[in-house]
Parts: sequence; structure tokens; C-alpha cells
Amino acid sequence: MTSDPAAEANAAGQRATRRALAVALLCGAVGAAAVLIAAGQTWGEGEAAAGDAELPVTASGSAVSGLPSALALVGLASLVAVFAVRRTGRVVVAGVLALSGAGAVGAALLGAGDTDALEASAADTMGLTEAAVTSVSHTGWPWVSALGGLLLLCAGLLALSYGRQWPAMSGRYERGERRASRRARPVDPDRPEDLWRALDRGEDPT
Repeated sequence: MTSDPAAEANAAGQRATRRALAVALLCGAVGAAAVLIAAGQTWGEGEAAAGDAELPVTASGSAVSGLPSALALVGLASLVAVFAVRRTGRVVVAGVLALSGAGAVGAALLGAGDTDALEASAADTMGLTEAAVTSVSHTGWPWVSALGGLLLLCAGLLALSYGRQWPAMSGRYERGERRASRRARPVDPDRPEDLWRALDRGEDPT
């Protein structure tokens, strides 16, 4: 028995589309979660020094920059919206998803060596507008945030490449809503057109 090359190519294309959809969903969800979790962790540590006093100070990711977590939320919303729009709208939303990931990566890398948040924390801790910060060190959480942004970027690129073949939610729900509204519409026996419509739908207007 001979195989049909066109059918095999079509089946292979469908498998690739399904794999891209699964990978994009996984990358988007894990990436957004990584960025949001990293935002609440310590990114920088040091010692606030004023006179002879020294106190430990820390700076969280959200104190360093609120941009990565904001972009992660935008990316997560865009990932959901990809399935609610079609054609050009889907391309635009996929582009927003990719840009959100790229922006999160850039913001995380810029914050990896930031000391402004530590200096602000030192000023609050010591009660002085200018307090020296010594023994500054940085944790690996900025890199976790950057990795999360990279996963969001990958999800956006997959959506741009394969999104046109992915299923959409809107059409199915809209058809279901229209069918429900037609079923829910009462038949007015004094209106002949309503009686005829009911008969056309196979309903008993009496």
C-alpha cells in the first residue's frame, strides 16, 4: 500500500503546530511565574554604615525595578488573549507577548548589578539621607527573572510562527451564545414570523 505524501506532510504539520502550542503555553506560564516569584526575592545585600554603626540591608527585586513583574503580567495576559483573537489581532498580541519577554529580560539584566535600591534601603534603615553601603553582593534571582523573560520571549516567537494555525476560543463561544439566544427567545403566537422561525428550527410553536 502506497502512502500519500501530501497527507503525511499535512499530518506532520499538524503535529508540529500542536507541539508549538504546548511548548508556548508551558514557556509562557513558567516564564511569567519565574519573573513574578523572583520579584519578591532578595536581589542585593550589603552593610549600611554610618559612623561606627553597621546594619545589614537588602533589596528585593520589586524594590530594584517593578518593570519585570509588570511585563510578566502583560505577557501572561497576552498569552491568554492569543486564543481570543484571530488573524491580524493574533499577530499583534503575539508581538506584544514577545516584546514583554524581551523587556523583562532587559530589565532584569539591568537590575542585576543595581545598588540604588540598596542605598535607598540603607538610608531608610539608618535614618540618614546619605548612608554608605559596603560589602555589596548580588544574588542569582535577577538571572532567574531574566530566564523567565526569555521563556516569555520564546512563547511570543512561537505564537508569531505558529499562531495562525492555533485554535481560537471566540468563534466557538460566539456560536454557542447565538444558539443559546435563539433557543431562549420566546415565541409570540401573535407574530406569524415567530411561528415560522420556530417551525424552521424544528420547534413546536404551540
